[in-house]
Amino acid sequence: MEQSAATESKQTTLQITGMTCAACANRIEKGLGKLPGVTSASVNFAMETARVEYASGQVTIADMENKVEQLGYKAIPRQESGNAEESRSKEVRNQQRKLAISAILSFPLLWSMVAHFSFTSWIYIPDLFMNPWVQLILATPVQFYVGRQFYAGAYKALRNGSANMDVLVSLGTSAAYFYSFYLTLDWYASRVGMHQEPSLYYETSAILITLVIMGKLFESLAKGRTSEAIKSLMGLQAKTALVVRNGEELSIPVEQVITGDIVLVRPGDKVPVDGEVLEGASSVDESMLTGESLPVGKKPGDTVIGATLNKNGILRIKATKVGKDTALAQIIKVVEEAQGSKAPIQRVADVISGIFVPIVVGIAIVAFVVWYFWATPGDFAGALEKAIAILVIACPCALGLATPTSIMAGSGRAAELGILFKGGEHLEQTHKIDTVILDKTGTVTKGKPELTDVFAVGDETKFLRLVGTAEFNSEHPLAEAIVAGIRLRNIELASTQSFEAIPGYGIVAEVEGERILIGTRRLMGRYGIDAADAYGTMSTLEEAGKTAMLVAIGNRYAGIVAVADTIKETSRDAVDRLKGLGIQVIMITGDNERTAKAIAAQVGIEHVLAEVLPEGKAAEVKKLQGSGKKVAMVGDGINDAPALATADIGMAIGTGTDVAMEAADVTLMRGDLSGIPDAIYMSRKTMVNIKQNLFWALGYNTLGIPIAAIGLLAPWVAGAAMALSSVSVVLNALRLQRMNVRR
Repeated sequence: MEQSAATESKQTTLQITGMTCAACANRIEKGLGKLPGVTSASVNFAMETARVEYASGQVTIADMENKVEQLGYKAIPRQESGNAEESRSKEVRNQQRKLAISAILSFPLLWSMVAHFSFTSWIYIPDLFMNPWVQLILATPVQFYVGRQFYAGAYKALRNGSANMDVLVSLGTSAAYFYSFYLTLDWYASRVGMHQEPSLYYETSAILITLVIMGKLFESLAKGRTSEAIKSLMGLQAKTALVVRNGEELSIPVEQVITGDIVLVRPGDKVPVDGEVLEGASSVDESMLTGESLPVGKKPGDTVIGATLNKNGILRIKATKVGKDTALAQIIKVVEEAQGSKAPIQRVADVISGIFVPIVVGIAIVAFVVWYFWATPGDFAGALEKAIAILVIACPCALGLATPTSIMAGSGRAAELGILFKGGEHLEQTHKIDTVILDKTGTVTKGKPELTDVFAVGDETKFLRLVGTAEFNSEHPLAEAIVAGIRLRNIELASTQSFEAIPGYGIVAEVEGERILIGTRRLMGRYGIDAADAYGTMSTLEEAGKTAMLVAIGNRYAGIVAVADTIKETSRDAVDRLKGLGIQVIMITGDNERTAKAIAAQVGIEHVLAEVLPEGKAAEVKKLQGSGKKVAMVGDGINDAPALATADIGMAIGTGTDVAMEAADVTLMRGDLSGIPDAIYMSRKTMVNIKQNLFWALGYNTLGIPIAAIGLLAPWVAGAAMALSSVSVVLNALRLQRMNVRR
């Protein structure tokens, strides 16, 4: 027992503060990964989180916190911090304050810079702004107070043997500042031409820091918006609950409700927790979780989901799941994990970010040497300016943000559409799907038989009253469907004098003094009933995938009732949309081929795999994968779990079993097939968005470095462009939050 406890696998999420770019995230990830007992670590720069899987007996959360602190950052368990939003708001306020200080102090320096351009000679420049000492006084707080965060970040990175964006910014701005400081001291010492000030670069360092801080602020604001989906989901939760304890009704915070509590839900109130209806009848709006527009009727024995809205009638429910166990809490957890996980494509960006900074520093040094010794011999200031521009333009912030911001926005928008991706890798893989296998029962169809056809020889109302009364005593699902269908027609049932179920044949009952037979051809033959005229109609119904039952009343054939598992209203449209996306659709079922093909024809599916046993479904998936197909399996039952796990992407219908949802990579909360094309569409759009971001981030750096190296890019322009690139990448990712799918 001790050994198993020591090797028990656990998972934790840490809130990380102090990261400035993707290189920081890579360094923390590698550091945590080296700890004994840590099996995997994934750090998300955009969400500022680290997800760690570890063996509880070999490493503790305190060890992880210490490791992160050694690397120069801070980590707190997310569930303890509970204030990620507050932390982000504090950071935004801090950046706003620094930006205001930096902008005020940099403005006179920017004004003085204008004097260097011949075409701005008409602009008045106060002599005070041109004084080297005044420029030094203005630039120093910007360099060492506002820019302190870059020095701190650079020190942490270099101390741990790596380099990041802070190194580039610190090198670039320090070179400009200290060279200008040297010129200021030289000018003062020589006293040559007291009123002939030297060409200084204080404005270069100050404006660069101001622009980078501005970019960071915009980035923080935009990153905050990518978690809107989580915030909106959390906002669905009820704040209080009306519970009955010791015979008294008490209004308490929803966090204090415990399993087994009796909760009263009045009309217009949100259901506070998941539970089972004990008393009352009402209709509940579940659209916020399932996307189902019509309210769902609830009666004793039915389950209700927390955060749904009670429309009419008082419900008395027993709390079955509270806190982190509720359906809504599980949904929030899945979305958070998806947003915090990495898509495989992000590894490309991580690798590039990890080697990018040292290469850039090397290029900047080479450019300085070339300009100083060959292009413009002896022009130290000019060569330094080229090197600074290269260092600044090459900051890989945009590269680090390219993938995680798109994953966050895409998975968040998908959640709003009722599609839960369990990880970034599944969001990426879904766009590759070219074949979708649909389970029939409960997926294409409603999974619940309904009365579809009635053929009565005489009075239909009397016929249905006698049939319904006879079937009322049966526990068979088909009998329940017949009774439910008859009651929907507002037909009152009578009482039964006797009842007998004959397995494989049907039922025999006595109602209002008449013997009622309902069942197969064999049942009619057994009791000598001539029903030959009905066999043609019966075969037609069976060919349409329906279960037809012959009825005899008083030893004479009286009619037929037919029951079928009807298709969901959205199934046909969803199949058409999948075909429109260029995807092959296959239906798989354990039913006989005739019934399966009849159902498939109704929704427009040409490929059917019938009479497949549960264990055979996974084999069929493997067969398709063996032929080079990328397969998505869609199901809702326990028998679908092996196939869901085998498929490239398993999609579980949200109204199905917990086992199916556990085995799947994607959960379709709405419970219909329209979520499948929606999921594939969102995956495709997210991947396009990621590729756009990576193209612009990489293209921007690749193009910007040579332009800066040949002297066509002033350092302050490079700083503005670098800040703009990060913001543009995040804003492009945010477009996914407004993405609409066709219904």
